[in-house]
Amino acid sequence: MKFHVLTIFPEFFGGPFEHGVVAKAREAGKLEIAIHDLRNWTHDRHRTVDDRPFGGGAGMVMKAEPIFAAVEEILSPDRGEREAKRQRIVLTTPQGRLFDQATARRWSGYEELLVICGRYEGVDERVAEHLADEEVSIGDYVLSGGELAAAIFVDATARLLPGVLGNEESAVRDSFTEQDLFDCPHWTRPAVFRGWAAPEVLLNGNHAEIARWRDGAALAKTRRNRPDLDPSKRRDE
Repeated sequence: MKFHVLTIFPEFFGGPFEHGVVAKAREAGKLEIAIHDLRNWTHDRHRTVDDRPFGGGAGMVMKAEPIFAAVEEILSPDRGEREAKRQRIVLTTPQGRLFDQATARRWSGYEELLVICGRYEGVDERVAEHLADEEVSIGDYVLSGGELAAAIFVDATARLLPGVLGNEESAVRDSFTEQDLFDCPHWTRPAVFRGWAAPEVLLNGNHAEIARWRDGAALAKTRRNRPDLDPSKRRDE
């Protein structure tokens, strides 16, 4: 799979993609990442990527022209051709649909995914309406720009690609993988730390009993920390 990131701060990604799972995936040839400087598609001496919003108001708005030019050069300019080639365009924005594990899993099935990093007061709406395939947010808050979101998108998606994780079961038991439940809580050595003991069931070697206990513990933790995800409540709605 190949990720493209379109940004005005390409140097931002010098660190996030050089460590951990993402770095190993790149080294193994499972994942490619191309960082594109949006200013390379500007045509004035100031390399302008933003302008004042129509109608007035605070802040600046990212211009449509360089974004369209960049995306249509990096990927196929025709949307139908992009779909045939399994290419996807994502715009980061606080107004987008909330990013989740299901989205990461869906994206892992594409051949190429291009992330447009929003910034300033926002992006000319014609990008969302006529270029991006989807608008996605990482939470109900506002960041200075979409670079952090793009790094999260790449990391969450990369670990779902075949052969990326050392143990494929790690992705199977991830939080939100099944029924939007959290992963179960975990303990490791020592069995007793400062008087706090790990659950005895995890030490008895009975794998069927451990599996049942973990299912219950995952549900209990989900209900405690995210009651909105409680499957029993969703069934009642």
